[in-house]
Amino acid sequence: MNRPAPVEISYENMRFLITHNPTNATLNKFTEELKKYGVTTLVRVCDATYDKAPVEKEGIHVLGTCAGCTCFD
Repeated sequence: MNRPAPVEISYENMRFLITHNPTNATLNKFTEELKKYGVTTLVRVCDATYDKAPVEKEGIHVLGTCAGCTCFD
């Protein structure tokens, strides 16, 4: 599946990176992309489609905001 490129948005002293939702199969590439942009905190705004443990192992804190999200397990 062809995914759109990440989009970076800056507002005052904050930076946001809008991305697709990866799967476990695409997680390594996704994590490398996050690191390329200097991401330190990832906020999920859709249902979890991947295991957050490998992302956190790379030093990226994972949070969730969606209803029914399994991000805080």
